Amino acid sequence: MPGADASDTALAALGRLREVRQDDPGDAGDAPAADPEGTDWHPTWVSDRQVRADDDPATPAAELAEKALLKKLRTRSLSFAEARALLREYQLDTAAAEGVLASLEEYGYLDDTALAEQLVHAGADRKGQGRQAIAQTLAKRGIPRDVADAALGALPDDDLERALEFARSRARSMRSLDRDTALRRLSGQLARRGYGGSLAVTAARMALDESPGGSTGVRFH
Repeated sequence: MPGADASDTALAALGRLREVRQDDPGDAGDAPAADPEGTDWHPTWVSDRQVRADDDPATPAAELAEKALLKKLRTRSLSFAEARALLREYQLDTAAAEGVLASLEEYGYLDDTALAEQLVHAGADRKGQGRQAIAQTLAKRGIPRDVADAALGALPDDDLERALEFARSRARSMRSLDRDTALRRLSGQLARRGYGGSLAVTAARMALDESPGGSTGVRFH
């Protein structure tokens, strides 16, 4: 299927989508809450009636692929890489797949920059993750390296403060442990959230020292 035909198919489907939304304005209000992986950037929500796949085997592959992709985008934002992988399941040729992606980008359904910013925000502010963990998430979602670097570059250089905030919240539950055990466990928890080895140990020590119960922050047995 030529790329132009795929693009026309995408535009036509998106046009029908907007007509459905005008006829049934309640769809947007019924949209699910944004998930923590960054769906809240989405400019509109897709009607279930529009994206329900046609069981007719005569339906063109590009149209079925497009409907499936729109349905996925209703509940979770996707990177271009993820969207492209989904289209490959429908065995579209490169031109047809790129035509669908270009149309969805034009209407704001695909935006790697916006998605990267949302993932950085979710990782840093909601999950208390360090840069390393956030960078791994961006790579796993298929965000291009330059886009990921730009999003991470906007993140304040306060890994220690964020690590310390997390460590403080956990140190209180470790007052019954000896210091070495508490330090090891707390450092491990910080490392799993993407904070480097030395930074994790520093934050863990500071949090334990600040924890009520004495200068060590733990009770010795």
